[in-house]
Formats: sequence, C-alpha cells, structure tokens
Amino acid sequence: MPLSRPAPRRHIHTRDIRCLGFQRDDGQWDIEARLVDTKTYSFDNQDRGGINAGEPIHEMLLRLTLTDHLEITAVEADIANGPFTLCGSIVGAFQGLVGLSIGRGWRKAVLSRLGGTKGCTHLVELLLGQLAATAYQTVRPARARREQAAAGGGKPSMLDTCHALASDSPVVARHWPDHFTGPKPGAS
Repeated sequence: MPLSRPAPRRHIHTRDIRCLGFQRDDGQWDIEARLVDTKTYSFDNQDRGGINAGEPIHEMLLRLTLTDHLEITAVEADIANGPFTLCGSIVGAFQGLVGLSIGRGWRKAVLSRLGGTKGCTHLVELLLGQLAATAYQTVRPARARREQAAAGGGKPSMLDTCHALASDSPVVARHWPDHFTGPKPGAS
C-alpha cells in the first residue's frame, strides 16, 4: 500500500544513498557506497564561497574490500564535497577499519575507532547502516550456498533472522520445508 497523500509541502533536502556489491575475480568482495546531500535552494558557505541549489553539500564515497567472512582487508574513503575544506582530511582514519569484521560487535568497534571527532558522521552512518547491510546481502547468499552444501542439508543459517524467515513462516514452508516448524497444512 502506498503512503497516504501528504499535506501541502515544499521540498527542501534530498539525501541519495547508493550501495553496490561486487564479487571480485580474486574471491574477495567490494562493497561501495555513495552519499549525496543537496538542497533545493542556494546558500552562502564560507569555505566554498556558496553552494548552489542542487549542488552537493556532501558527496562521500566508501569502498570496503571483504573476505567471505566479512572481514575488511582494504578501505577507500573519499569526500568529494563537504561543507568545510577540512572535511576531507579525515578519510585516512578509515584505514583503522582494516581487520574488523561486519557482524557481532561491529557497531561498537566502528564507533570506538571513528565515533565523534575521530571520524565523519556521514561516512560512519553509511558504515553502520546501508553499507553493512549491502555487504551482508552481497556476500551472504554465496556463503549460505557453500555452508548448506558443506552441512549436507543442515538448517540454513538465515532461518529465524527476521519475521519472513521465521521457521514457522509460510516462506520457510515453501523454500525449506524440511526446516519448517509450523503446523502442517490440513492439521487442525
């Protein structure tokens, strides 16, 4: 169902986030994210001499290279546009992510290295949210196929990770009937 008709309003701000996941020929994975913020109006900016309507206030890019276990082996960060000339000087700090794994403890580890004045709010938001989710969505299906083959048909690790994949859901009944725990069709 679509959203209801909004009250009369005026468009002010746009944040576009695009995340892409790639399988590399060397067996690793590249996850890339780009964040762009724009306004519908022009305004003064001391560091840039003004920012025109539609011109990026923020334009930030991240690339994480990962193993199958979501361990970071390389990081690239760039701030193509920021509101302050100083913004781009923080990108080197993101090298502190190398060696971390996306999973349990991810949020705490990222914030301990890059939270507050140690990083860039917008790049950290990308890491904690959309980029991490894209990494999982990119790498997980390939890992799941290998794990299931190795486990000889054992329970897929994605089961019981969300509402749709609950072991008693109709989705599990349809795709993994051997692992379905709900009532059998026709049972009363």
